Amino acid sequence: MNSRFNALDLLSSRDKIQNKPLDTMVSEIFACNVFTLPTMQQYLAPKLYKAFVQDSNSGESLTRDLADHVAEAMRKWALQNNVTHYAHWFQPLTGRTAEKHDSFFTLNGNGEAIEEFTGNELVQQEPDGSSFPGGGLRSTFEARGYTAWDPTSPAFILDVNNQKTLCIPTIFVTYGGHSLDYKLPLLKSQAFLEKSAIDVCQLFDNNITKITVTLGWEQEYFLIDEALFNVRPDLMMTGRTLLGRLAPKGQQLDDHYFGSIPERVYAYMTDLEMECYKLGIPIRTRHNEVAPSQYEFAPIYEDVNIAVDHNQLLMDIMERVAIRHKLRVLFHEKPYAGVNGSGKHNNWSVATNTGKNLLSPGKDPAKNLQFLTFFVNTIYAVYKYADILRASVTSASNDHRLGANEAPPAIISVFIGEALTKILNEIEKGIEVTADGVKQALNLLSKIPNLQLDNTDRNRTSPFAFTGNKFEIRMVGSTMNCAAPMTIMNMIVGKQLKEFYQDVQILMANKTPKDQAVLTVLKHYIAESKSIRFEGDGYSQEWAEEAKLRGLGNYADTPRALDAYSNPTFKNLFIESGILSEDELHAHYDVRLEEYALKIQIESRTLAEMCMNQVLPAAINYQNILIENVLALKELNLGENSYEAPLQIIEEISQHIKTIRDCAYSMKNARENANKLDSKDRAFAYCDLIVPMMEELRAAADHLEPLVDDEMWPLVKYREMLFIR
Repeated sequence: MNSRFNALDLLSSRDKIQNKPLDTMVSEIFACNVFTLPTMQQYLAPKLYKAFVQDSNSGESLTRDLADHVAEAMRKWALQNNVTHYAHWFQPLTGRTAEKHDSFFTLNGNGEAIEEFTGNELVQQEPDGSSFPGGGLRSTFEARGYTAWDPTSPAFILDVNNQKTLCIPTIFVTYGGHSLDYKLPLLKSQAFLEKSAIDVCQLFDNNITKITVTLGWEQEYFLIDEALFNVRPDLMMTGRTLLGRLAPKGQQLDDHYFGSIPERVYAYMTDLEMECYKLGIPIRTRHNEVAPSQYEFAPIYEDVNIAVDHNQLLMDIMERVAIRHKLRVLFHEKPYAGVNGSGKHNNWSVATNTGKNLLSPGKDPAKNLQFLTFFVNTIYAVYKYADILRASVTSASNDHRLGANEAPPAIISVFIGEALTKILNEIEKGIEVTADGVKQALNLLSKIPNLQLDNTDRNRTSPFAFTGNKFEIRMVGSTMNCAAPMTIMNMIVGKQLKEFYQDVQILMANKTPKDQAVLTVLKHYIAESKSIRFEGDGYSQEWAEEAKLRGLGNYADTPRALDAYSNPTFKNLFIESGILSEDELHAHYDVRLEEYALKIQIESRTLAEMCMNQVLPAAINYQNILIENVLALKELNLGENSYEAPLQIIEEISQHIKTIRDCAYSMKNARENANKLDSKDRAFAYCDLIVPMMEELRAAADHLEPLVDDEMWPLVKYREMLFIR
């Protein structure tokens, strides 16, 4: 029996996992493994606690003396929770998290064993930086890298098989201070946006002294039994099926979406949620997604920095808990061809210290000009910087999803709904920019009910949609670190608000009343950015043609999308905002190109190996059986009609065998040539030469699947992976 049927037998004999019933309220265990501010307050003297909060809120660096006190408080709390080790937890450019564990245990001067954790160890650590993607920021022999504590994101206890580690969220930089991670640019972009937004807010309300960027992500994923996963080399190596014919039934009946959650998956979800609650991850929603075996989690919205940390932590926990349930999580954007892929919709908004969501019209018409300001400036920012926003979500895996008729297209457009479209059009065309005009605009806005009541519909084909009180960036891929698009959003909106404030100040300096000046500038922005707004079907060919006429970019693959990093306008934006230096920007660009080429390289090698080692032997063995059948029929002298059908199948199999062999060798030669090129040319070679070969190779193998005897086919089939739970 081949490995496929062994795996299916193992799956069918699985015992059900029974979760322990919850014997306490979620509110009683929520964040019990997090060093929250209330927890810190229990371990720090009031004066020290107050100093920590003030320094954290102001962005000031903590003194080493205060860091020592905080470290001692963390140590006491951790030891009381049976923690033995600590780790700086960071987010390198690999896209996932990293950690190096050190024990609290040490020896004092007398050789006695003690548990120690100082401010020095809290604030800074030195993991080896040489093996992380660096884009040329340091040479291979320059191993030193530093992690530095981010006090705005609380430390937490990671419990793995009852072995507990205190994890401290940190940034990751080179010896020279260059960013090697996603967190530092995100923190810089937050500060950049905050400064610009506060200046604009104070045109309307002097009480606004602080703003917070909020993020609510939606994590989509697939689940598969570990036995089936383990006999699919492509899933193990690449996270997606490189071969496989679509099953007769897929998602066409729409019977999985929001359907009854399978019992085994339900047990996994509830187990996972308990782990999340202990770590302060506010998971609120769980449900079946569109494709078979596809699901989703979504949390309550949080500060963007903490939300990003929580999403990265969630992905780690999801994989750990899945193993307990004999499952594997597939985060890849397109693990199965022909069915919906997975995204990670990023819901972005901005809130104030006065409790105002700046992207919610609210119920007070007098404040609606403030809403209109942030609403229009966000649209205008996306219009001007669409290409760099597109680049922030590109990857080899997301290339399979964007524009694949279930995800947003690769063309950036903005959907705002019928009501707001009408208002912007009327402001653009019909309102004179006078005091009466301002009143007319406010009257238009006051006719809209609070958009939190879903006055606007949702457009699932839009990559950037306004959904009532936030913008939903639907093009983010499920494997992606949310910090990448969030950094770009903060940067481009911060830049745009800065320019808006300057434009308004110029008019006000010429004696134009404030509200009239605001509306004058907004009217210009509305007219200039109109081409980015689109309310129709983003999947249609007509839209692709219209978008081209509007001058909108359409970058269907990663190498072309990443060209935005070399655009002088975007380069200057990164540098002027202080979010990335020119060297850091080049490094990030180089890392993304290298990552793309390496992923395609791994996929092409895996695909060729599977075809040569598994598909071809099965096809040839079955072909030999057919040949014996034809020879036997010939001996019976029953005429050509008796063996015409099997002979045709033999010929068809031979054609596909030849295609597979030719493509495998051609890919090998193409890889060898591509690997001699520099990073940019190498990425384009993999994209333009090797990816089409992979598609041709897959097509040939997938044609063989229904021709070969099912009992001889070695690879677990789509019907088994998607429907056997």
